[in-house]
Amino acid sequence: MGGVGSDANPPGTADTALESVHVLGDETRRRMYAVVRRAGRPLTRDEAAAGVGVSRKLAAFHLDKLVDAGLLRAHYEHTDGPHRVGRRPKLYEPSGVTVQFSIPERRHELLADLLMEAVLTETRSENARQAAVRVAAERGRALGAAEREATRPGRLGAERGLTICERMLERHGFEPIRETTTRVRLHNCPFQPLTAKAPDLVCAMNHAFLAGYLDGLQATALRATLAPRPGECCVRISPADA
Repeated sequence: MGGVGSDANPPGTADTALESVHVLGDETRRRMYAVVRRAGRPLTRDEAAAGVGVSRKLAAFHLDKLVDAGLLRAHYEHTDGPHRVGRRPKLYEPSGVTVQFSIPERRHELLADLLMEAVLTETRSENARQAAVRVAAERGRALGAAEREATRPGRLGAERGLTICERMLERHGFEPIRETTTRVRLHNCPFQPLTAKAPDLVCAMNHAFLAGYLDGLQATALRATLAPRPGECCVRISPADA
């Protein structure tokens, strides 16, 4: 499902999350990241080095690795007036990125985001389930429309539309598998194990989201259908005339 909070890795960043996990595998780097996060203000290299008990040169190496991985951001200290002598110190602070990594991929925060929006926008004519399905469809439609605007693919046949759709499904952790040139099943439900608590609700939201996405993308040659299989997502993408 589309959309994430600003403090989470955006969709499609499983490789980025894996890189972040790899970077934090180094104990010194992990301690330095913790020092910067807990400081409550940007730190210089000297301060970070002192906090971990390493040399300034080694601290600079680890801090730059954390910046490259997107876990920290760096900037130079702002100075007022033209009279300061010497080079401005480089400051490091948390980037605001939350690292989440799992195999198979899980996107519980996306489900929570949609359910929260459903609660906040539920109308008097809806019950909770109807609001959740509506929100999922709206989010999918907006995502599809945005992708169409960005890529301007023209008229979409089933195979071309499926190729574009597969990229979105991959980004969102559904693990699409081509059964034929125009049919895809979804090997993973990114909302497990929560799905087991309300399978009918989550399946209805998944179906609404994917149908909305195809609608926004204007992929009229394709349709989302419910096709439950044990251990997989309950939705399949098929030709509209199948």
